[in-house]
Amino acid sequence: MIVKVKTGTIIGIDSHPVDVEIDTASGLPQFSTVGLPDTAVKESRDRVRSAVRNSGYPFPRHKVTVNLSPADIRKEGTAFDLPIALGILAAEEIIPPGTMEQHLFIGELSLDGAVKPVNGALSAALQARDMGLAGIILPRVNAGEASLVDSIEVIAVDYLHEAVEYLNGIRSIEPTRSCRDDLYRLSLEQDIDFSDVAGQAQAKRALEVAAAGGHNLLMIGPPGSGKTMLARRLTTILPEPSFEESVETTRIHSVAGTLNGDDRLLVTRPFRAPHHSISDAGLVGGGHVPKPGEISLAHNGVLFLDELPEFKRNVLEVLRQPLEEGAVTISRSQATITFPSRFMLVAAMNPCPCGYLTDPRRTCHCTAQQVRQYRAKISGPLLDRIDIHVDVPSLRYNELAGAAPAESSAAIKQRIREARKIQQRRFDGRTITNARMSSKEIKQFCPLDQSSRELIEMAVDSLGLSARGYTKIVKVARTIADLEAESAIQAHHVSEAIQYRTLDRTAV
Repeated sequence: MIVKVKTGTIIGIDSHPVDVEIDTASGLPQFSTVGLPDTAVKESRDRVRSAVRNSGYPFPRHKVTVNLSPADIRKEGTAFDLPIALGILAAEEIIPPGTMEQHLFIGELSLDGAVKPVNGALSAALQARDMGLAGIILPRVNAGEASLVDSIEVIAVDYLHEAVEYLNGIRSIEPTRSCRDDLYRLSLEQDIDFSDVAGQAQAKRALEVAAAGGHNLLMIGPPGSGKTMLARRLTTILPEPSFEESVETTRIHSVAGTLNGDDRLLVTRPFRAPHHSISDAGLVGGGHVPKPGEISLAHNGVLFLDELPEFKRNVLEVLRQPLEEGAVTISRSQATITFPSRFMLVAAMNPCPCGYLTDPRRTCHCTAQQVRQYRAKISGPLLDRIDIHVDVPSLRYNELAGAAPAESSAAIKQRIREARKIQQRRFDGRTITNARMSSKEIKQFCPLDQSSRELIEMAVDSLGLSARGYTKIVKVARTIADLEAESAIQAHHVSEAIQYRTLDRTAV
């Protein structure tokens, strides 16, 4: 008897349909799996056999063949355990085969029949909806994220026998549902705030401009000046993501396996801070079947690279494509996969190898050549893609102890929301920011008066800016004008934008 069960396999961040075909035939007891299974899928025969028996059901004493169709796509992971077990039970007529036609199944099985969580449940639920199925049956831990998908029933089970009883009509299971408003209310409170940061008015202003326009930012300052503290608070002033952005972010983290059991929807923007020893594959993604890297896990959020010159040169260079295009494409022999990677890059570095070049209280012993070599670790093309460079000086005791109460994240966020609304109207409701403007949009939305043009001309001639550096200044000036609700870019907006090119202005 042949039975077909619907499931899916994750490629990139998408779930692709797979039919689990079960054939039981007379012959010596044998269990074989075909259809390009990886090791984890091949080992499912032992998990499935034990789970079926320990759930109180007989396992076939004859030949069982499992085909994973289409056979030209490699199948990875343990999510095939549940559909294989249910298919075998249907082939043995313990489950009526017709009851499984309108559901998609994913889940790993323990030897005692427990259904364990798997990665990519949200993508699988989207696949079930796109296929027009009635619902998806999956582990209870994954039910929260899958319930974000409308128009399908999400049936959560803890054990194999619960799924069997549900399909046989013996057990009633209430579909899992999510309330979007409750999810947002539960997750918006954060423990950190800009009011925690004393002083650093210029750096805070630069972060506000960066957040308002989605600009990349580089902070330069001695150790202990507060660069990391400032960067970690950036997500507290970024506008809340839309529901669509939250689902997209949650989907990436679901595939990567970074969600915990309590996560249904990621309603705060991600903040990723990889160590400088990370490989290029760890940053952009990779593997035999590519998985998302840190830049994709930072999608719709912030990627923070502390001690930027300490990262390997080849690792930093792979950032150039995603910074420009908002996506990264990884090619392998079996597939070419594109991961979304639209993030704000925030980086921090010391001004010199010892870190004290700009510190008035400590002596720097680095030579000019050492400083040049240190900064040369960051290529010119990468620096060109960073819109804002800002100094973060060390603070004196009276600046730390006697500082007036700092402005809260909520107050700064409100100004950023207003600036983002202006940009949304400018770009006809599209969810892009000034940092993502094309050359055509720069000409259309960033006209400069005579004094502004003269300022930029002086900056280009004196600093030797590239064409990309010029457009960065114009984009940042447009954002500064938006923060002031000014329709036209004025000379003081351009002047402030030029001040945010610290490394271009610094001669060693």
